[in-house]
Amino acid sequence: MTAVDSLAQTSSPAPTYSYADLADRALAAPVALVVTVTDAIRVEPERAPGLKTGHARLFIEATANRLIRGPNDIPPLIRYLVDVPLDARGKVPKLKKGTMLLLARTVPGRPGELQLIAQDAQLPLTPETEQRVRAILTEALRADAPPPVTGITSAFHVAGAIPGEGETQIFLSTRDNRPISLNVLRRPGQEPSWSVALTEVVDEAAQPPERDTLLWYRLACGLPRSLPDAAVADLDPSAAEAARADYGFVLERLGQCSRSRPVRRS
Repeated sequence: MTAVDSLAQTSSPAPTYSYADLADRALAAPVALVVTVTDAIRVEPERAPGLKTGHARLFIEATANRLIRGPNDIPPLIRYLVDVPLDARGKVPKLKKGTMLLLARTVPGRPGELQLIAQDAQLPLTPETEQRVRAILTEALRADAPPPVTGITSAFHVAGAIPGEGETQIFLSTRDNRPISLNVLRRPGQEPSWSVALTEVVDEAAQPPERDTLLWYRLACGLPRSLPDAAVADLDPSAAEAARADYGFVLERLGQCSRSRPVRRS
């Protein structure tokens, strides 16, 4: 390994991470830690298996600044590997003295060594990034945190007494088998309304989730793009059509699960 010459380093724009990008990484990371890079040593390409073209693998030494999530015995000096893209001139971006937010795991039997949860889980620290990661992890640790959605089990639709009136309920399957259901209500001359319930009983005061919250992420990023045929198999054709339309309405209101980068696990 060779030390990266500061003259051979360049500053590059900080990559952008959407809420979904951050949630993908933060929820999978046992450790979230803010560090300051003290040294960056380039690993020779022949000693960096799996390194992508146009990237450099760096051995990083850093000091731990503050722990957001993880064991309390994280030592003050941290080491880890990170792959970084080279700039247009083939230079390594400047990392030394930079402050980073790491989403990582500890390495058993190697105190002070971390492994990033994904190849791009070294995040240039900004107040917004730290605030978002903290908010995601705080929500995830709550007893009533919404679980990951794994599919749709069933749906039913009840038409109202007058044309244009109706209600649809859609029941979701989750990783830990806790209930989540979607409810869509239509009344003539009014905008359709929808809500989500995290209990078996639908609360009349339930509301749609706010964007860029954990519940929004679970739904927008976990729901299938269409209502499965099996979910409406027991409905008559008109009720099934109404349920599909209402499910499409929910997806439209949730908006896209905007990911700017796929998760490449380390």
